[in-house]
Amino acid sequence: MSAEIDATTLMKQQVGKAAADRVQSGSIVGLGTGSTTAYAIQFLGDRLKSGELKDIIGVPTSFQAEVLAKQYGIPLTTLDAIDHIDIAIDGADEVDPQLNLIKGGGAAHTREKIVDSLADLFIVVVDSSKLVDKLGSTFKLPVEVIPMAYAPVMRAIQKLGGKPELRMGVKKAGPVITDQGNMVIDVKFDTIDNPAELEKTLNNIPGVLENGLFVGVTNLVLVGEVKDGQPSVREIS
Repeated sequence: MSAEIDATTLMKQQVGKAAADRVQSGSIVGLGTGSTTAYAIQFLGDRLKSGELKDIIGVPTSFQAEVLAKQYGIPLTTLDAIDHIDIAIDGADEVDPQLNLIKGGGAAHTREKIVDSLADLFIVVVDSSKLVDKLGSTFKLPVEVIPMAYAPVMRAIQKLGGKPELRMGVKKAGPVITDQGNMVIDVKFDTIDNPAELEKTLNNIPGVLENGLFVGVTNLVLVGEVKDGQPSVREIS
């Protein structure tokens, strides 16, 4: 078992490194959330420390990304202090053949969408299990909702044909609360035929802040795979 875990970890590290290697000196970098992106942040820190990379500033998409960036010595800024983002690196829970995504397994999708959409180049780092023919086939769609509206929003989602459930905390009594102080509803749709339309429809429900459909935002996907125990990275653009 340990050999398999090691191969998976190595693969995540390689994908993270492949993404970090694309960052150039002087860049403003969107720092995503999640286990694979964490390796990218670590490798960016390593490149800064060695002097190979200079003058980069990070824009974190979550408290997790912020803590990691500080740990690895990446200077941070906020969106009100900059007017563009050169490159963003982030993970995804599902990627379809058109490079549309479902994100939000870590409940950070609102801030991720703001940062990733602003980037000139948005790179997604995943392992091959995240590649799907159709969005919603393996992963529920996260919807961030302000607390007072969760019940009416769940009813509205049911009318759209979704099966909503409030995401509950682990090692915490009660619901998961996002970095913005909101709740997350995870929705199972039998099929998401038109992600762009569903994204707009959900965001038009009063009380919904944002949902985890990322349509037409991704420029490049780096996919980590383990073949015959060897990790490798391939590109889809």
